[in-house]
Amino acid sequence: MSIKSAISTRVSAHLTSEARLKKRRARAETVRESSGSPHLVEYFHQVDDPYSHLMAQCLAALQDRYGIEIKPHLVGPPPDWAVPDRERLVAYARQDVVRLAVKSGLHFADSGDEIPEAHLRTAQSGLADLFEGAIEGETFWNHVVKIGDTYWQNNVLEPVSEHSERTKILIAAGNVRREKLGHYLGGMVYYGGEWYWGIDRLHHLEDWLRELELARTDAPQGFIYEQPALDLNHNVTFESQAFKTRPRIHFYVSFRSPYSYIVAEKAKALADHYGAELVLRFVLPMVMRGLPVPKEKRFYILADATREARRLRVSFGKIADPLGKPVERGYALLPWARAQGRDFEFSLAFMKAVWSEGVDAGADKGLRLIVESADLNWAEAKLQLNNEDWRAEAEANRVEMLELGIWGVPSFRLGNVCTWGQDRLWVIEDELKRLASEQA
Repeated sequence: MSIKSAISTRVSAHLTSEARLKKRRARAETVRESSGSPHLVEYFHQVDDPYSHLMAQCLAALQDRYGIEIKPHLVGPPPDWAVPDRERLVAYARQDVVRLAVKSGLHFADSGDEIPEAHLRTAQSGLADLFEGAIEGETFWNHVVKIGDTYWQNNVLEPVSEHSERTKILIAAGNVRREKLGHYLGGMVYYGGEWYWGIDRLHHLEDWLRELELARTDAPQGFIYEQPALDLNHNVTFESQAFKTRPRIHFYVSFRSPYSYIVAEKAKALADHYGAELVLRFVLPMVMRGLPVPKEKRFYILADATREARRLRVSFGKIADPLGKPVERGYALLPWARAQGRDFEFSLAFMKAVWSEGVDAGADKGLRLIVESADLNWAEAKLQLNNEDWRAEAEANRVEMLELGIWGVPSFRLGNVCTWGQDRLWVIEDELKRLASEQA
């Protein structure tokens, strides 16, 4: 391992440590108390972001349960550098939120139509009036949701005022505040130096608010929304009896994606339990595909992956970034490992080594450790390192992924059902159950 890699590994271990998180939170509360400030949560609402629409439906309950103050900001879409494939993101988000709304018990009545720019401007103007008005509490959030419902149903809102310079100024101010605090998306909640994206991460904020003993004594015990756990407790005879044809779960993965790593074992457990085949479809990391991943995005991904790994009880944080040569060396060995029926084991060993053990996969010493921990032969592996055939396979996987309307990893496909994100395995499990019921 190089000196640079060793320093990077120590820094990442510090940045992702639970001790550092607790110290930072304690410091944030000390600063808040000394200034006499309330427990203030800032929320960034983007009208044409469906995740914002779901989040707005949860904020009255958040205020009520914890007695916090919420300051809303009206924002525009993320900048181009943060969204390398905007058209696919917009199309996928609408599809994803339809499923998420059903799963969470919230509502998203999407017309499915292309919504005219005039409707967006009218909705923004309505929210600008609301944000600057005197409406507070539950009534305020009901108004936000009502405006969102009208917008997503592609209906014309009653214009409260014209889309004036005042509305543009309010959106610009929200954008500036969001950028100053270090983010770029809509549907974001910020508290005490930490960001929470959409309802998928709201439970992490609730955890902190409960640690601060802010929950009402009569508040519900559960979270407003918690990511669904996999249902792997039914009789295992289901696996061999449910399907006439063995299902194939395609797992689009990158060795440089921390989310690919933290979901890998769960994806395998899901496939094994339902008697499905997990097919690894590796792609080059975004940076190696020429897509930008700026500083703000890298920092958020690291912080978010850390807390998700902690939630899932996956070891994480001692990182040796595999960008470049290490990824290429790993991919060069994947077809060989697959020929021996050990591609998943090798992939998991590689990702665990670089994301939680600080192993430099760019060096022979580190890669040998990975190969042997997957019960593969290093002497044979060394003969494969100059193999370039994997590049065509990685490119074919990338093209297929884009054709499916997905551009990032980890992503999954089962038949015609596709989903993106380590927190969407439930979509695949729901489809497995549906297929099994059809064949029963």
